[in-house]
Amino acid sequence: MSETRDAGRPGPGGAKAAGAAEEAPLSRLLRLMTTLRDPVAGCPWDVAQSFATIVPYTIEEAYEVADAVARGDLRDLRDELGDLLLQVVFHARMAEEQGAFAFDDVARAIGDKLVRRHPHVFSPDGTPLPAGSPLRDPAQVEAQWAAIKAQERAARQKERQEERQEARQNTGAAPDPTPDPLGGVARALPALARAEKISRRAAAYGFDWDEAAQVVDKVREETDEVAEALAAGDPQALSEEIGDLLFSVANLARHAGIDPETALRDGTAKFERRFAAMARHLAASGGALGRSDLAAMEAAWQAAKRDEAGGGP
Repeated sequence: MSETRDAGRPGPGGAKAAGAAEEAPLSRLLRLMTTLRDPVAGCPWDVAQSFATIVPYTIEEAYEVADAVARGDLRDLRDELGDLLLQVVFHARMAEEQGAFAFDDVARAIGDKLVRRHPHVFSPDGTPLPAGSPLRDPAQVEAQWAAIKAQERAARQKERQEERQEARQNTGAAPDPTPDPLGGVARALPALARAEKISRRAAAYGFDWDEAAQVVDKVREETDEVAEALAAGDPQALSEEIGDLLFSVANLARHAGIDPETALRDGTAKFERRFAAMARHLAASGGALGRSDLAAMEAAWQAAKRDEAGGGP
């Protein structure tokens, strides 16, 4: 964890009183955060934070969880999940201070959502259904999940639209007749992941290609337009066309059933691995990065690729 406070770090409220009864771990964590945020007895850094200043750490911790999973390091995963949980507790505490909601409300809301989205597992009151229930038919589960999410999204959009209309009325502005059909996709998501989600949302309205081969054609079309903008020397047009190309690639990944973030992450890792191997090949022939020409680096790169394919010496 970078600059945020680690849940296991000593600090105000961090030491358990001698002889005190053992606290439930979650209760202890909530108590520690309450103390850290205390304007008088707390930590000045923690007290000074807001939702906006904590968000970058929240995103960073989520990525560190993903990294621990990718490395298969369960000990690190345990620690990173703790750091991520701290972010939830931090946000919930700030919301509680403003009288908006508390951690229990967060936990209750996600529990309610799990019950609501799993009618094939739970009855409406949360009681598990019998193991032989016909509602557990795997063929129906995915479609049912998508339908429930669509209903929830429509309800949220309606609620937000009503809130916006009320706000406009309070300020004397004219009503806005057009709700955002693609609203609700977090803007803080990585750009590639958000592109995939936006394209999936549009496809739910029927605005989509029939098959992946058509998206490949679209990618080629966008590549040609990138080349045209590059030849024209127009930086603004070039940026726009590269954005269109990346959005088309995200669409292609969706049609192919591939997560674009994972694909790009794996592609980047492959480049890193091959680049390091290329450097070793250069060193073995008396060269070095920064002192070898492009032809020598290309030869070493091809040698690194052959090694990966099992064709090395």
